[in-house]
Amino acid sequence: MTEHSDTRRLREQKLDELATLGLPHSPNRFGPTRHAAEIRKHFDALAGSRVRVAGRLMRIRKMGKASFAHMLDVSGEIQLYFKLDALGPERYQYFKLLDLGDVIGAEGTVFRTATGEVTVQVEELVLLAKAFQALPEKWHGLTDVETRYRRRYLDLISNDETRRIFLLRTGVLRETRRFLDERGFLEVETPILQPMYGGAAANPFHTRYETLDQTVFLRIASELYLKRLIVGGMERVYEIGKDFRNEGFSRKHSPEFTMLELYQAYADYRDIMALFETMISTVAAEVAGSQRVEFDGFDIDLTPPWRRLSMREALAEYAGVDAAASRDPDALLDALRRHGHVAPGGGSVGILTEELVSSVIEPKLIQPTILYDFPVDFPGSLLAKRKADEPDVAERFEVYIGAIEIANAFTELNDPEDQLQRMKVSATQSGVEHAEIDWDYIHALEHGMPPTGGLGFGVDRLVMVLAGAHHIRETILFPLLREREDAHA
Repeated sequence: MTEHSDTRRLREQKLDELATLGLPHSPNRFGPTRHAAEIRKHFDALAGSRVRVAGRLMRIRKMGKASFAHMLDVSGEIQLYFKLDALGPERYQYFKLLDLGDVIGAEGTVFRTATGEVTVQVEELVLLAKAFQALPEKWHGLTDVETRYRRRYLDLISNDETRRIFLLRTGVLRETRRFLDERGFLEVETPILQPMYGGAAANPFHTRYETLDQTVFLRIASELYLKRLIVGGMERVYEIGKDFRNEGFSRKHSPEFTMLELYQAYADYRDIMALFETMISTVAAEVAGSQRVEFDGFDIDLTPPWRRLSMREALAEYAGVDAAASRDPDALLDALRRHGHVAPGGGSVGILTEELVSSVIEPKLIQPTILYDFPVDFPGSLLAKRKADEPDVAERFEVYIGAIEIANAFTELNDPEDQLQRMKVSATQSGVEHAEIDWDYIHALEHGMPPTGGLGFGVDRLVMVLAGAHHIRETILFPLLREREDAHA
């Protein structure tokens, strides 16, 4: 803490000295006319013209009568040139009182140095905000993972890769909205605080709503509300929003995460397969500049059509369970044991299949793969419609890219009686606290929901793949972390 206090005191002294020069500082606004990347990209058109730029001082080389600095804005860095003759004695002294991390505004002429670097020769200068704390050491960046997540502002200042990931994330959301809007989907909003949760198998967060004297839940999915809108005649809807699950952390899991869910009336899961692979490949081309991305050391090709693999085919190819045995619990149990996984007996076909998918099949699905036709009793198939010719199979698919599940989709179950019976079984078997039947949703289905295809995909996981990020926390600006004792340090 002493070092921080010394730094602050020295910087406060410099601010006092600067004020004595009688020049303006800390204005309420400053309007830049160009960003750094724009100046570099369009140098030929801008050379010799006057521009206004603003950003944070990242490197300074103070010399005698001429100095250089690098300034960082949202688009990247650009070099600034400060010359005594151009600024005059007072403004040059003003510059020399600045510190790394200070936010400045500058106006001057664009030129290229003898070494070929695009530069702005500064003729007007103003301090916009004083940095009283020192930045992390620039040459190595901010490397401590804990600090990077807790103080994301320092991470964004110090690490080019972090800025790239979050600019890409913004692009993913923008282009996904554009894709769906152009196809007649309506973006809607549904409740985050819900009187009862539903739409997925997960533990919810809950709190007390004092005015209504009732327990409410942070949503785990928006599915049941969105399908109520389909009943109401809104034929194509989507929502991008936060979901919350009171469960553990992992490389692929965060208790607060962003999901996109969409529902299309008069469609089934095959329509949604085609929609999704087209959407993701289109978004990738727009924001990543290519349909080929590098993730976890693999060259991933997102170009459609993606591989389609039925559950029976996957079990045969990766787990050695042939089609005839794919509904035999003993055969599934034997396959798990052959692959070295502890698997107690007594599990259903769905439970054992899930174990094989997560432990044996999923790690091998590197290129985009659509895995479809799940057992009806597979966890998470509660809301999926049965195949007409195979009632023990659900019209459901999951998408895997880079050995990570990205999306989950159904032909939506619209038979209220079948839905009610499956909800009753789920409520008794789930083991999830507060599990109840959503009777209002059943009532909505009784008014008639047209054939519908629906999908949910994890935005954070998709950004992981497109950005080549190793951990989901790399894609979330402010991930939830365990509280520290020195939280105020």
